[in-house]
Amino acid sequence: MAELSRDQKQFRRMTESPVCPLVLKLAIPTTVSMLVTGIYNTADTYFVSQLGKSQSAAVSVVFSLMAIIQAIGFTLGMGSGSIISRALGAKDKDTASHALSTSFFSALGIGVLITTIGLLFLEPIMNMLGSTPTALPYAKVYARYILFGAPIMMGTYVLNNLWRWEGKAVFSMIGIGLGGVLNIFLDPLFINILGLGVAGAAMATLLSQCISFVLLLIPVLLKKNISRLSLSLFSKEKSLHLNIWFTGLPSLLRQGLASISTICLNKVAGDIAQDSALSAMGIFGKVFMLIFCFLLGIGQGYQPVLGYNFGAKRWDRVKTAFIFTFIFGTALMTVFGVILFILAPTLMPLFIDDAQAIEIGSRALRIEALVMPLLTTNVMCNMTFQSMGQRFKASFLSSLRQGLYFIPCVFILPAIWGLTGVEMIFPASDILTFLTSLPFAIHFLFVLNKKIHTPKTDEE
Repeated sequence: MAELSRDQKQFRRMTESPVCPLVLKLAIPTTVSMLVTGIYNTADTYFVSQLGKSQSAAVSVVFSLMAIIQAIGFTLGMGSGSIISRALGAKDKDTASHALSTSFFSALGIGVLITTIGLLFLEPIMNMLGSTPTALPYAKVYARYILFGAPIMMGTYVLNNLWRWEGKAVFSMIGIGLGGVLNIFLDPLFINILGLGVAGAAMATLLSQCISFVLLLIPVLLKKNISRLSLSLFSKEKSLHLNIWFTGLPSLLRQGLASISTICLNKVAGDIAQDSALSAMGIFGKVFMLIFCFLLGIGQGYQPVLGYNFGAKRWDRVKTAFIFTFIFGTALMTVFGVILFILAPTLMPLFIDDAQAIEIGSRALRIEALVMPLLTTNVMCNMTFQSMGQRFKASFLSSLRQGLYFIPCVFILPAIWGLTGVEMIFPASDILTFLTSLPFAIHFLFVLNKKIHTPKTDEE
């Protein structure tokens, strides 16, 4: 018998090896990548917050800009990644290659456009994102470096998703992980030792993004991936562009609405307690995301397994992957919820020395800890439908937590309960999102059971 090719070995691994160990094997490097990213975002907050609450508030403001850049990059990366995974599951390498090349070069081009527009209208954009007058000078300095890195950041998100969706998450972990670790070491060097302040934090982030981009691109140039990257494969077909954008739409909605929600939250929190509330909720967001990275990492390990097996019509494996990931994710979030509730008052002083900010942030973290087990339902439904190309369901579900529920809560709850209302915005949105997502999960399993028990046709 002839030896299997590399592509055939990968196909068998994704469609025949035991599902639960496979999900965990892919989830570990993706979780590490997400965790390191969360840590270096938190490191920026930590080191900058030592400079003062106005500087800390500035990072919270520019985080909204970074989220917009990330939203577009992830839209292209997740959209093409879902197509790549299902195409490779169906043994259609050409479609996978066109999806990769089209999304990658689109990301670079759009990144250059964002850089140009952002630098031309820097101050108005910072004001629009919710900067206070005291935070504005620092926000402008930080944002300028982030804008210069927009093309690199967006290209990095596409390459990261390529490796993840092909089931080779180790490459993703190396690229994102080493870049993140570098950022953690560069922050104190640039901010404190070299005395560059907020600019140093931004420079550290930009340099680490460049390193990640290079590390993710090198194995592509060495042809370690299955789908090919070439400018000649950039598609002129509008249908493929639309397919990538619509498939990635849930990511755009999720990240884009997160940016809008953060802007709204910044304005409301700033009006109620000025820089103290702005800093507290910014730190809350970073700490929460650090924990949420574990759930996202597990889900991202699950997605390529689902994509390959959906393309190969292995419905039994799709069901096993969904149930295992759902139970594992819920259990993990329960454990983290308990830990966060206990340690919240200890965590906040690590980031800022302001009594009011510590009090606001600690209460917000404890309230959020109570609803953390509910987070898995929406994440799983969203990732499942996006992986299968059911873009409208995925788009609706992704818009709930940070948009359809969050934005009304931002304006309603603080108007009723003041500062306590600000602290309740996230958990209220999470409860409403869970109640809406649960019927989708139940219906998905019902449909999946029908597919499993329906005899296969000759075409399948």
